[in-house]
Amino acid sequence: MLKFGKGIVKFRYVILVLSVLLLIPSVIGYLNTRINYDILYYLPDNIETMKGQDILLKDFGKGAYGIFVCDGLDSAEQIEMKEKVEAVDHVADVICYNAITEGTVPEEMLPDEVRDVFYSKDGKGCLMFIFFDSTSSSDETMDAITKIREVAGEQCMLSSMAAVVTDTKNLVQEQTPIYTVIAVVLALIVLMLTMDSFIVPILFLVDIGMTIIYNLGSNFVTGEISFITMSLVAILQLGVTMDYSIFLYHSYVEHKVLYPDKKEAMAHAIAATITSVAGSSLTTIAGFLAMCFMTFTLGLDMGIVMAKGVLFGVVGCITILPSLILIFDRAIEKSHHRTVKLPSRGLGVFLDKAYIPVAIFLLLLWIPAIYGNNRVKVYYKLDNSLPDNLQSVQANKELEDNYDISSVSMILVDSKLSAKDTKSMLSDIENVDGVNFAIGLDSVEGSLVPSAVVPSELTDDLISDNYKLLIVSSSYQVATDEIKEQCTEINNIIKSYDKSSMFIGEAPATKDLIDITDHDFKVVSAVSIGAIFLLIFFVLKSITLPIILVAVVELAIYVNMSLAYYTGATLPFIASICVGTIQLGATIDYAILLTNRYKVERIAGKSRKEAVKVAVETSVNSIFSSALGFFAATIGCAVYSNIDLIGSICLLLARGALLSMVIVITLLPALLLIFDGVIIRTTLGMRGLTKKNRVQG
Repeated sequence: MLKFGKGIVKFRYVILVLSVLLLIPSVIGYLNTRINYDILYYLPDNIETMKGQDILLKDFGKGAYGIFVCDGLDSAEQIEMKEKVEAVDHVADVICYNAITEGTVPEEMLPDEVRDVFYSKDGKGCLMFIFFDSTSSSDETMDAITKIREVAGEQCMLSSMAAVVTDTKNLVQEQTPIYTVIAVVLALIVLMLTMDSFIVPILFLVDIGMTIIYNLGSNFVTGEISFITMSLVAILQLGVTMDYSIFLYHSYVEHKVLYPDKKEAMAHAIAATITSVAGSSLTTIAGFLAMCFMTFTLGLDMGIVMAKGVLFGVVGCITILPSLILIFDRAIEKSHHRTVKLPSRGLGVFLDKAYIPVAIFLLLLWIPAIYGNNRVKVYYKLDNSLPDNLQSVQANKELEDNYDISSVSMILVDSKLSAKDTKSMLSDIENVDGVNFAIGLDSVEGSLVPSAVVPSELTDDLISDNYKLLIVSSSYQVATDEIKEQCTEINNIIKSYDKSSMFIGEAPATKDLIDITDHDFKVVSAVSIGAIFLLIFFVLKSITLPIILVAVVELAIYVNMSLAYYTGATLPFIASICVGTIQLGATIDYAILLTNRYKVERIAGKSRKEAVKVAVETSVNSIFSSALGFFAATIGCAVYSNIDLIGSICLLLARGALLSMVIVITLLPALLLIFDGVIIRTTLGMRGLTKKNRVQG
């Protein structure tokens, strides 16, 4: 490793030139990486709701769909608005009440239940069903929605999953650069206070910034990433990999005392950092990669990008950062100042005397932590994470208030299913609690309306060679227990008439999302804990230490999640999965750092109390700097972003970093003191300690 370090030092200028040149393809790759703003897109392809969406697009030429809420339009204006919307690129079809008749069928011949579908309770508003020729997540659909809003003006609003996706896109693009800048500024302030030079933090951020760009650029290989990943990658990579920069600089400062030649000191610092950072980064990478085991492939998207970001961060830490420090060493020396530190010596003395009460108190936290964690409320309705003033949110509220419609879904049944059976099935569905209406072509055709006079356009909209398309409306909100039961009942009904039928749309897709992510959470938690346990086992060569370390950080995670319950917060569903995995992977380093120093001092012959005291005094301020840096990188987003899906995750991570720090520097030393004898007997390299050393202190 020393040879490698000397090579980095020797070619530092070449490294910097190459690192700058690599920014060019990285920026190009970033600009050509598509961002996906549709969360439901990441549901597995093999489930029925996703297969149905493919069929809808293939057989009917319809992908995304939505409800156009129009206020105060007469019959002629409805037709005019319909024609304007149909003229928008990538709008496949528009269905409205007046368009059904097209002057060929008197309105009085249509069943009342059909008219009731399209008009508000007070009769002043009307609905149009808009179908697009691409999916909710496609750029074409989002562009079409933007154009429709321009055409419609203030009289009409579009309610749909695609509209929510479009509004999400606009908000993310507007806010991400701002809270990223806030994160950088706050991180810079923290580093300025905790590091002994004003120049060093700037060099840290230059290095980390370059590796973030490399990471974003390399996403071009996969073609696209989720907006959640895009929104979080910069601030998370900043917060997580800042540790490695701190490790390297502290190592460099220590080796400058031993080696007057700064180049020699840096070579040794690099060699030492590779060893320490390797173990730390592996646990973090393992935490992120655990998310790849999710059936909900958003986890794969986030896991790969975040793990890749850590890897880029490590490489930058041992190549780019040393080069920068050596080149600007003179400026660093001139900018030294006093730092803000925790009273580590006082903490060490306190724990030496009060470690048993401290351990008892903190271990008792498990009771309220588990209780609160198990009762945290989560939501799955995606527009709940958006501000109330957005058009998509307002449109949804208008539908609920004036039409008693909270969600609209589609049913695909065999085109050969008889009109009699279809009507019977629709009747059964309408009898389900919370169903407003269930209609199809067979609802229009009947004894009063011969099929011959039904517009061919409407027929083509609702029937293909293979399937009939039916529309179902519910008064129940998406992602509620009521609509879950309703979806199950509807699905049972349609299967009794046609086993190949499919129930698709936001409501059934969200039901699948709930079921899948509930299972994923358990899998990811088990995988991340298991993987990190094994890594700690190999790093510390101990059986008991991995148990202690994981338990300590898991307590911090449980306390973090329970605070959401005790403060009355409702979290987005993805938060619990992300936070549990990321907080464990990112902050377990704190515990490894302190424990490794305890182990070194114990093997060197110090008593258990002396070893723990030294470990606390030498590790606390590094942990403090890292945790405060992580907090600074995430809290800005939490405060600024009004996209709750993003803000909640960042708030939990910011709070989690501080909780992990507090619990690690208090509970962990206490447990090391209490279980010292067991640790010695179950840790390789410590079993040779004398009996005297095992019990003294």
